[in-house]
Amino acid sequence: MTPLRLVLARHAQTTANAEGILDTRLPGCPLTEEGHHQAAELAERLAGEPVVAVYASRALRARQTARPVAARHGLAAQVLTGVHEVCIGDLEGCQAPDAHQRLHELYHTWHDGDLDQARPGGESAKQVLDRYLADVAAIRSAHRGGTAVLVSHGAATRLAVVALAANVDGAFAAVRLLSNTATVLLQADGTGWRCLRWDDIELG
Repeated sequence: MTPLRLVLARHAQTTANAEGILDTRLPGCPLTEEGHHQAAELAERLAGEPVVAVYASRALRARQTARPVAARHGLAAQVLTGVHEVCIGDLEGCQAPDAHQRLHELYHTWHDGDLDQARPGGESAKQVLDRYLADVAAIRSAHRGGTAVLVSHGAATRLAVVALAANVDGAFAAVRLLSNTATVLLQADGTGWRCLRWDDIELG
């Protein structure tokens, strides 16, 4: 049997994305018209995959992105509680460039290995990983093979892949942001995972 593969997809464009607003509070903003087009294109890109399940975070944008992917395979998207975006605390709702810069500085700190740092009122990387990795473990336990799709969020996904995949480190992930509906492909490897592709970069 082919090992289980996990496609980690970032959600499609939202109204907040379009305006440069930092939006992590659940349920969050909906997809734009362009976002719905992106979600349909993602479903088409994954049409040839042997998809056995589609999962999404609780965020509205993730659920809206997952629906056409699931429908393409005659499935219903299942919502998971632990794979939502990093809670960014005092930067929530900010739009100014310096707020985005402070957030990216925090992410770089995490990818450098300091998982305990957090914005005031926000989560640390350790807290994000505790909830996110538990859901990934549940996905792995539920499927022996085929491809599972998880529609989630950029920052949380990058952090999780570093923790999951033996061949991806923080230095690699820190400088490779995931655009709307970009994907990372993991394959079960023993008791862990190996990253086969990061967006358009083949890792093998």
